Amino acid sequence: MPPLARRNLFHDKIRLAVTLTGITFAVLLVVVELGLFLGFSTTTSSLIDRSRADLWIASRNVSYIEQGAPFSERKLNQVRATPGVASAEKYIVRFASWMRHEGGHESVQVVGFNVGELLQQASGEGEGESGQGMGGPWNITAGAVADLNAPDAVLVDDLYWQKLGITHVGEVFELNGHRARVVGTTHGIRSFTTAPYVFTTFKNAQNFTLLREDQTVFILVRAAPSADMKELQRDLESRVRGVDVLTTSQFSNMTRSYWMFTTGAGVAVLLAALLGLVVGIVVVTQTIYATTMDHLREYGTLKAIGAPNSYVYRVILQQAAMSAVMGYALGISVGLFLVRSSEQGGVAILLPWWMAALIFALTLLMCGIAAAVSINKVTQLDPAMVFRN
Repeated sequence: MPPLARRNLFHDKIRLAVTLTGITFAVLLVVVELGLFLGFSTTTSSLIDRSRADLWIASRNVSYIEQGAPFSERKLNQVRATPGVASAEKYIVRFASWMRHEGGHESVQVVGFNVGELLQQASGEGEGESGQGMGGPWNITAGAVADLNAPDAVLVDDLYWQKLGITHVGEVFELNGHRARVVGTTHGIRSFTTAPYVFTTFKNAQNFTLLREDQTVFILVRAAPSADMKELQRDLESRVRGVDVLTTSQFSNMTRSYWMFTTGAGVAVLLAALLGLVVGIVVVTQTIYATTMDHLREYGTLKAIGAPNSYVYRVILQQAAMSAVMGYALGISVGLFLVRSSEQGGVAILLPWWMAALIFALTLLMCGIAAAVSINKVTQLDPAMVFRN
């Protein structure tokens, strides 16, 4: 690196601090906004993505999981009789009202699944993801799935205990006028709608959500290993009338698209990230341009004594690169702290390695654009200026 680049950069400490502050805040804003977008996107479809089902059967024209409408559970027999279906289970995701001890009400989403199928899977396949069955909770930190077999048992994520007024396992509440006893907890199962998920058996969920005994909201299907997924999907659509048959990825994408783009929530977050990048470019361009103007005679002298333009350009680009690396390091450090802090909150900020790499590339691009403005000024510089008063 030319010594001139380092001297120019560190000569004015105040200007360097302003440059790094601009880059740091730009990086931090992009980290937070993109992290929120990714966190929101993951949260909106977490029940679908973690369901371990291959196909979802829902009432017609359902755009997202919370929109599910009841239909006759007799369709379950038609599904199970279809060649290529290894197993199929009824599933409920439906809003209900949770009453706190002091009398306040909170909206929750009751998730009803076949506990017997889950326990059978767990006993046959062992611990871990493979033993989850379809549609059940994950990351259970207190209690067990078997505890849900009680008539009034529920599992609630610990992130929402304070919101729902829960203080300990075994506490009893009222859910849509029915007795609900907390028998365990999970960790990290967030809800995008701010209505916490309350996991229970399918039968309990029917009672809690006032659903008729002959109705379900979804049917989850696991395909046989030898089944062709597209062919099975077509067979189910032709056999079972009045429903939509969606693959897990299709339903997940539909749910994400609805919440992130149809409602405008995701667009707002992305615009905020873009705004942070633009602000960073403006601040960095201004400070690097000012630094270039302060050293204009030095650049003119270099050109007058025969230094090639490439050398001068390299000095400016390396100043920008050094600023980018230092500003990124500061911004990503603060960003990682915020990511860790969000793990205990209802809103998750995610920062996978590929996003950190993308933000670093954007930071270099931002500083490169700022350097290009200064390079344009130096390109028009007349070396004879150094001999004028």
